[in-house]
Amino acid sequence: MPITVTLDVMLARRKMRSKELASAIGITEANLSLLKSGKVKGVRFDTLEAICRELECQPGDLLAYHPSNGAPS
Repeated sequence: MPITVTLDVMLARRKMRSKELASAIGITEANLSLLKSGKVKGVRFDTLEAICRELECQPGDLLAYHPSNGAPS
């Protein structure tokens, strides 16, 4: 998939553990882990908002788009 989640990078920059973030935003560590690994099909805007609030970042700091080679435009 051309969208990658860079949440682990932002957590490292903020020196925050996944457990702390999960607790602060009210989701399970397991769900946060799935999000970090990119194994989810989507993310609720209220969850994204809570992550951005806690990490003091923008949604674009957590997601990256890498177009596939040879994919039609």
